[in-house]
Amino acid sequence: MAKSLTSHRPVLAVGLKLSALVLFTSMSALVKALSDDFPPGEMVFFRSLFAIPVIVIWLIARGELAHGLTVKKPMGHFWRGVLGTMAMGLTFTGLSLLPLPEVTAIGYATPIFTLILSAVMLGERIRMIRISAVAIGLLGVVIMIWPRLGSAEMETAATIGALCVLGATIARAFVQIHIRQLVQVDHPAAVVFYFSVTGTLLSGLTVFFGWTMPTLTQAAILITMGLVGGVAQILVTSSYRFGQASMLAPYDYTTMLFAIFIGYMWFDELPTLVMLGGAALVIAGNALVIWREHKLGLERGKARSVSDPKA
Repeated sequence: MAKSLTSHRPVLAVGLKLSALVLFTSMSALVKALSDDFPPGEMVFFRSLFAIPVIVIWLIARGELAHGLTVKKPMGHFWRGVLGTMAMGLTFTGLSLLPLPEVTAIGYATPIFTLILSAVMLGERIRMIRISAVAIGLLGVVIMIWPRLGSAEMETAATIGALCVLGATIARAFVQIHIRQLVQVDHPAAVVFYFSVTGTLLSGLTVFFGWTMPTLTQAAILITMGLVGGVAQILVTSSYRFGQASMLAPYDYTTMLFAIFIGYMWFDELPTLVMLGGAALVIAGNALVIWREHKLGLERGKARSVSDPKA
């Protein structure tokens, strides 16, 4: 019998997940630091291109390179790449216009929009608890972006930034739905690999809209950004080999602590009370979904133990 690639090692799982989140937040900070000098499309190109060698080495080490190169739904991967690249480009644009903690907070709405799209596109049933979670989460989103949209003194740049990040959040929700369908026929390694390839090709087309020639120092930072993103992607994927998704999901919200710390130390940014209040509601909505999924998982486990006894 083949040896399972998964095992229950919660401490290792949490360590991998937190390490990935620190790297993702650090990558966002690098994007923000370079945003005055480079267009979003160029940064997406470097982020995607230099993640590829990291991912290829990882696939070879795990003996999954063949899985990563073989697909049954090539157009499905193409559209996943289009949506993912769009989300990345919008996020990078938002990072150039908004504080890092605010971009992070709005991004927490992705699971809420994924839940809505699951009902609309996949026909999944949403009961009262999930409806309540969606309502709480959407209220939090409105609270966070309203100062950017409804203020008489609103700044055009900040408004565009808020809309870009919100658009990226919705695009990522579509990506999550798309991935659910892709992994039914293709290996997750293929999803990871071809996203980076597609992102590189699509973002490369933005060269016709004007790129900036980086200095050696800037090129090193751009390459580092891609390598960090690739490593973070591997770490977060690996974390799910050693811990359940329901256990690891709450740790996503530690990125707010990382974003506040980095935003203050690097960019002299501090979150507003309104933004923190809205983020708290979005997190509460997501926590309600996580709790419900955990409870349903326990109920399914009990049902299996009764209907399929091992003794």
